Amino acid sequence: MDHGNLTTVERMWRREVEAAHTYKLLAARETDPKRRAILLRLAEQEDKHAARWSERIASATGRTPDPREVERGLTWFQRIGDSSVVLHRLEQEETKAEAEYDDLMRRLSDPTDRRIAEEAMLEERDHAVVLRSLAGGSIPTPRSTLDTILRRERWHVRGTGWIGDAIYGVNDGLGAVFGIVSGMAGYTGGSEVVLAAGLAGTLASALSMGAGAYLASKSQREVYESEVARERAEIAEDPHEEMLELELFYQLKGFSVEESRAMAERIHKEPQQFLKALVQEELGLSEEHFPNPWRSTLSASISTAVGGFIPIIPFFFTVGMPAVVASFVISTLAHFAVGASKALVTSRPWWATGAEMTVVGVIEAAVTYGLGLAFAHG
Repeated sequence: MDHGNLTTVERMWRREVEAAHTYKLLAARETDPKRRAILLRLAEQEDKHAARWSERIASATGRTPDPREVERGLTWFQRIGDSSVVLHRLEQEETKAEAEYDDLMRRLSDPTDRRIAEEAMLEERDHAVVLRSLAGGSIPTPRSTLDTILRRERWHVRGTGWIGDAIYGVNDGLGAVFGIVSGMAGYTGGSEVVLAAGLAGTLASALSMGAGAYLASKSQREVYESEVARERAEIAEDPHEEMLELELFYQLKGFSVEESRAMAERIHKEPQQFLKALVQEELGLSEEHFPNPWRSTLSASISTAVGGFIPIIPFFFTVGMPAVVASFVISTLAHFAVGASKALVTSRPWWATGAEMTVVGVIEAAVTYGLGLAFAHG
């Protein structure tokens, strides 16, 4: 083995030792037994690579390298850094190692060295896939991108359908317009201006919620379709990597390595099902779960308008303090009713959600009414 190849082999040995020890450190901190088992299995494979390179170094130099020197040199980041970030860094290192092994293969002439490098290169590629899946909780993925889109839309409650849309539409409309009416009542003393402001707020809230519902539904489908196209291209480019990814998803769900491999291989034989399975595992959604954009728009718009209309009803019949008091009473009762109806889409008791929303509504009214008074006398 010439000096150049020896230097490369030593660097690869050091990389394998460092990766193995980092996997063990992460496994010791991992609370999920399934993830811990995967990390320990990766560490075992890296130890195997390191041992093979150690033997080659010993045969070429007459000395056996000490892995403890490398382990002691690990940085604090690898020891105590956020697990998902460390995993992401490891994935980058595994990808880099695969490229270095590919380069090493072109320069090695010894059959033993070439066999070791080839086996290690294939396993490093698989490790990168595993790490990318394990690190998916913190590093941007298609699923986290979709969740970010959905979180921007306050009306959206996954899995509740139009009922959830309607409840949260009434919730938003009632809360927004009740705040406007309270503030304007404090500022004007309950004049006709409150009715105009309330109607304008109701219209604006309804249009805004409807547009948000439509765009969120449309975005959800567009992200799904984009991911289908991406997965289809990745399957065509490297089907082995995608099958390994699906296998890992099943392992994280609690299936054994053998069961996961058998399931992935079985699904792989049906290209369309294989594509759907990968997209569903990554996004957590299937095409059948998408809400109809127009139904969501109508549900959100109408329910928001209904919620916004409640606080202004008394101002159609009277003005001044009687209208303000009546608005406060019916809006407070409506807050409790809407809050209690959340029990239809949540697991909390109806009285708890009703009381919670009532308290929020009363505080909102007090704050906005106080601000209106302050501006009126400012």
